[in-house]
Amino acid sequence: MPMQYCPGCGTKLTVGDYRDTLPIEALRSKRKPKRKLSAWNKYVKANSNKPRFRLRSGKINLKKMGVAFRKTPAGKKKRR
Repeated sequence: MPMQYCPGCGTKLTVGDYRDTLPIEALRSKRKPKRKLSAWNKYVKANSNKPRFRLRSGKINLKKMGVAFRKTPAGKKKRR
């Protein structure tokens, strides 16, 4: 088991884990907020499993998906 150190003061932890000693609020405050997905990311997420964008090998045809995305209102908005 690798050696564990306290993130606050840097001392070596011997028994238990430093998470046992920290309050829950301190753990929650360290999490980064998730980034907002872009319009392209949302489009890929919603359409990546549709058969018209899938190749026979199972890969996603991103070129075809990009052409279709540019025809959507969100894709046209980017060009303005």
